[in-house]
Amino acid sequence: MKLFGLTITRETAAMNLPRIAALGNTPYSWDLSDPRTADYLRGGRMTASGKTVTEKSALSNSTFFRAVNLITGAIGMLPVNLLKKTEAGAEKADGHPVQRLLRTRPNDWQTPLQFKAYMQGRALLHGNAYAFKVRSGARVISLIPLDPRRVTVKLGADWRREYCWTKPDGKQVTLSQDDVLHLAAPFSSDGITGDALLNVAAEALGLAETADEAAARLLRNGAYVGGVLKHPKQLSREAILNLRQQFEERYAGAENAGKWLVAEEGMEPSPFGMNGQQAQGLEQRQHQAEEVSRFTGVPRPLLMFDETSWGSGIEVLGIFLVTYCLQPWFTAWEEAIERSLLTDAEQATHDVKFNAGALLRGSLKDQAEILSKMIGGPGAAGWGVPNEAREMMDMNHQPWGDAPAWMTPEVDNAPQP
Repeated sequence: MKLFGLTITRETAAMNLPRIAALGNTPYSWDLSDPRTADYLRGGRMTASGKTVTEKSALSNSTFFRAVNLITGAIGMLPVNLLKKTEAGAEKADGHPVQRLLRTRPNDWQTPLQFKAYMQGRALLHGNAYAFKVRSGARVISLIPLDPRRVTVKLGADWRREYCWTKPDGKQVTLSQDDVLHLAAPFSSDGITGDALLNVAAEALGLAETADEAAARLLRNGAYVGGVLKHPKQLSREAILNLRQQFEERYAGAENAGKWLVAEEGMEPSPFGMNGQQAQGLEQRQHQAEEVSRFTGVPRPLLMFDETSWGSGIEVLGIFLVTYCLQPWFTAWEEAIERSLLTDAEQATHDVKFNAGALLRGSLKDQAEILSKMIGGPGAAGWGVPNEAREMMDMNHQPWGDAPAWMTPEVDNAPQP
């Protein structure tokens, strides 16, 4: 029968992988009894390894989960502010409704961290994240996240995006570009939507899942003994039956790994270690973990690879993470918010900025040195005032803290920060 353009057959004795007749326009022939058919129809992707990569299966990979969790967590926890341009410099636009959405209440059930982390996770895994803009008059008062798997995007006749959203009840609604906050992955194949990491890394994720399954199957069904028993002559039937019983009861499975057999009839033990096949399996699993990590751009030590050292390079890792992994996402967020939530006039007077300072602060010693140079002192002009330094350390402002320390002698008699 036909289902979503696929030719699907029902075979009671089918035990192999779904049969792919050919690529291109030729339909696929799949067995309905195979659970991977349902995974594929839910948005999964069949890989050359025979695995259907879905969001759930991908996140079961520890390396991939760590990378995704690190990126989404970092985006969620970092503050993003709407800044108003003034003659004295940029200042937070605390009275603006967009600032409230970004810092206080994006909707009625999510905190700013939860909203940003959810949107970032959708954009990272599926290439795009969408939020419907709820308005009160001309003001946006709430952002409602939409499942990107239920949204299709196209360019209309006026060269503006149109969003077709399939609601949970099956009804379809067409939304205009002005109705949706669209966060797209930086890399795009069509220039309209972002490319999904689940699709780009599907082969690596499928092969990693296959390697993990092979290791699990070996641990579940393999017999792990500490060595081999040699016998100079032929064993008796009774000895063979005893050895078989020992294997079945005491040596099968991972919980019995490393145990020795009880020798009979003059048998001699000969210990052995890991064979080449087992060692190659471990190398394959480690290679796939590295392969998966390359797709995300997260530094290896932050993915908990044992052979990489931390030491004093932890500060450099933070800079690497921000510069080469998070910065493109910062820009994607900032431009999406400015385009979707600000008017043309406001875009000329306001900026949206992520504050990555929490990831770049370094040690307390480094922070003290930079704040000291920032404030300055007699004979050494700084570029900031004490209150700015106190704000960076989450401390309250002081009445005397708005005067530059290197210009006002009276500040020497003021209380020290």
